[in-house]
Amino acid sequence: MSSFAEATHVKAIGSHKYSGFFPEDWCIGSVPHGGYVTSCIQAAASLHFNTTLKAQQQPHTMTIYLTFLRRTSTGPATFAVKDVKLGRQTSTIHVSLTQGSGREEVVGYITHTNIATEAGISLPTNWSLLPAPYPAKVPLLNANHEELWRNYSEMPFLSFRKASAKIDIFIPRKGQLDHSIADEWIRFRNGEQFTMNSLGYVADAFPQIVESFREHAQDSIPWQHRKGKMWYPTVLLNLEIKKILPPEGVEWLFVRVRAKQIRNGRMDLEVVIVDDGGELVALSQHVCLIVGADRNLAERRDVNRDNGTKL
Repeated sequence: MSSFAEATHVKAIGSHKYSGFFPEDWCIGSVPHGGYVTSCIQAAASLHFNTTLKAQQQPHTMTIYLTFLRRTSTGPATFAVKDVKLGRQTSTIHVSLTQGSGREEVVGYITHTNIATEAGISLPTNWSLLPAPYPAKVPLLNANHEELWRNYSEMPFLSFRKASAKIDIFIPRKGQLDHSIADEWIRFRNGEQFTMNSLGYVADAFPQIVESFREHAQDSIPWQHRKGKMWYPTVLLNLEIKKILPPEGVEWLFVRVRAKQIRNGRMDLEVVIVDDGGELVALSQHVCLIVGADRNLAERRDVNRDNGTKL
């Protein structure tokens, strides 16, 4: 079993090319977890800005915008980088993730900056999470003694969702505030800390909202979808990082996930990540499909024959 640091390790094989390896224990079914893949791409971008683009002095990821073209697979992965725009305040690169014989699977743009030296107008917005989440005494989560939050150890089909087993998830003891909302406190199960490059994974690590409907509101689910494993592949993921996490990382993060519409096998997800001091860390938006797990496990098509569709 690999740690997050081991599984997201990338190395330079050129000034604009990096390599990594996707292990099986970071998969959903047979497909590497989308948030984990996002963190690997973020790690490659961070290495690029700390080496090839070191002179820019922009070490922090500000935004990520990724399109998942095809299913990724376990094994070696290559990240090719193109410098798109290099600026004084922000710089943007294009990253293409390929596997096998050059099969392009994920593409996107990543913008870096130096959050520590940002300057400019700041205004109070009075923003808050609504409805307000249940309060938590975070130190009591460690022993599962928090009176309003409990360890969510019964996540459905956890053996299928191996990447989800990497974290401890705490959910409200009284249940979620709505079937369309998933509130959670999370930490790495092996004691690792969440760092900046963890945020891609964090933005995609949560109890699945469709499963909440399946468990608590079956009347709203067509009968043929009430049982069996489901897969929720990411089509698009974007991430905006608002705050620098300390270099040593943090143990706990709070995540709220909310779906605005679930229709015709497609859903949107809005993700808000907050630290234990209540400060906004990151925002994310997803577009996901809702399909049977057989689509995850199906034999992969020949990319040279039919352009290798995502599913």
